[in-house]
Amino acid sequence: MAAEIDLYAYQEPILFLATAAVVVPLFHRLRISPVLGFLAAGALLGPFGLGRLIPEYPWVDWLTFTNPEGTSRLAEFGVVFLLFTIGIELSWQRLRILRRLVFGFGTLQVVLCTLALSLFAYKIVDTIAAAALIGIALALSSTAIVLPVLAEQKRLNTSAGRASFSALLFQDLAVAPILFTIAVLDTSKPEVTLSSFIFLLLQAVLALAVIIGLGRVILRPFFQLVSATRSPELFMAACLLVVMVTSLIAAVSGLSMALGAFIAGILLSETEYRRAVDTTIQPFKGLLLGVFFVSVGMSLDVFHLLEAPVTILAVATLVIAIKSVIIYWLSRPFGLNAGEAAETGLLLGPGGEFALVILGSAMVAGLVPVTVGQNLLLVTTLTMVAIPFFARLGRRLSRKLERKRTLDPAIAVLPPPEERGRVIVAGYGRVGQLVGDMLQRHKVPYLAIDMDPARVAEQRKAGKPVYFGDGSHPEFLRACGIEQARALVITLDTPSSIGAVVSAARQERPDITIVSRARDDKHAAQLYDMGVDDAVPETIEASLQLSEAVLTDIGVPMGLVIASIHERRDEFREVLKKRNTRKPDRIEFRARRTVGK
Repeated sequence: MAAEIDLYAYQEPILFLATAAVVVPLFHRLRISPVLGFLAAGALLGPFGLGRLIPEYPWVDWLTFTNPEGTSRLAEFGVVFLLFTIGIELSWQRLRILRRLVFGFGTLQVVLCTLALSLFAYKIVDTIAAAALIGIALALSSTAIVLPVLAEQKRLNTSAGRASFSALLFQDLAVAPILFTIAVLDTSKPEVTLSSFIFLLLQAVLALAVIIGLGRVILRPFFQLVSATRSPELFMAACLLVVMVTSLIAAVSGLSMALGAFIAGILLSETEYRRAVDTTIQPFKGLLLGVFFVSVGMSLDVFHLLEAPVTILAVATLVIAIKSVIIYWLSRPFGLNAGEAAETGLLLGPGGEFALVILGSAMVAGLVPVTVGQNLLLVTTLTMVAIPFFARLGRRLSRKLERKRTLDPAIAVLPPPEERGRVIVAGYGRVGQLVGDMLQRHKVPYLAIDMDPARVAEQRKAGKPVYFGDGSHPEFLRACGIEQARALVITLDTPSSIGAVVSAARQERPDITIVSRARDDKHAAQLYDMGVDDAVPETIEASLQLSEAVLTDIGVPMGLVIASIHERRDEFREVLKKRNTRKPDRIEFRARRTVGK
């Protein structure tokens, strides 16, 4: 009997690990966000999925998550670790820079969306308090889904990413006062008065002061002591301790646990241990976020949706539409162009995890009818499930609007005739700027093109020959003088964008020399197949540079090292060029023993 109890106690952790082992590689192979996989797994394996079959088939109990409350408590730490790692990437200085977006854009977004959705809700519930709570719950967005999706797409540092993050940060700050308000309005708890409400607010402010004050004094010496032991296990324990203590201090004071962890991350971002801490925390964040997404999927009752599909889907669509339109027009005065505003609106339009908490608390307090609240919980969950889809839609819409919008006259110019006949550099990020600098040092004239208007404007002010445009358009390449160009260097970081530029260039000029950046050896082989003259895989080139450094540092003559590195690079190039004809499972290189002879 004891053995059976022990097995049952470990059933849900084993089931989750098995789910993660299937979902992550499968959806990664399909190039779909694992978020959707965890949400679908939660819906399928939750109490509203296979859980419905337990009365008839008891053995199904071993394949279902039957403890939503316990899973939700564990899942909350997924959001906590997410905000902690985001805090590590920030600093007080960057937060000061974002203050206009956080307290300006974030405040207006919550207020305007709350007003609009409250008016919509008032027609259903007929009470101002219930309508206001529904409006503010639906006005919030999902930190736990939006930020990982943006991070996966490497768009957190874009204008839309910064605006979305700022609004989500303000929403996290606003959750505590909202929950306090629910407690004050709860008629079943007469001991909660206005004075106690003010006391709780002061308590929350004091907790933030304690976390910030103690963190500045303790964190650096604490990690110095821990790192001096050179024990990875102790360092990991210290990281987990910091996250747990700061999040629990915030929770006890009435704030969200995620906010406390976020502040701890910001404090650690100013120390020399930020990268080591971030690396240590990443595996925990990924697993716990998976638990969170599974718990969200568990609350999705598909059968309840089938009872009134038109009504629920219509309400979900209406909520997203109202929020997206408001956020779009609100984003424009804050410096976002049409494409960025549209992307931000679609990212923040769906509901969020805190809406589930607020609506649940409002139903318990008797402020929102249970039937209405349950339907809105389903609406919120459905909109959260759709966030990865809206993120991709927003990105495509942003690109389309970016091409159509009117450009700053300072950058909306074509290359003048006297600047044609030079090396063309497609992409002027960090890699492109280094290439341009080397060309300039060797007095080789060049012309750079880029799709980021802010970067183009900045570089043109610095006197660089950079022009706004899309290198995948043949007519733009013609305007850049590709007919007389000596070579084309592609430094873009997206394989699809690189392929589009190569195709357009070869169409216009079959004989032009093309040198392209490549993600890895597989991507390089594809580029050689498309006709580039040289593809430089980032992974291989980094290995060659490391080899050159170590051989030189240990005393091997520089001339021999350089010769062997060039020889090795030629061998890589030849194998990659032949790879598409042989298609081996693995590349094998046989280097000649040059070094030391």
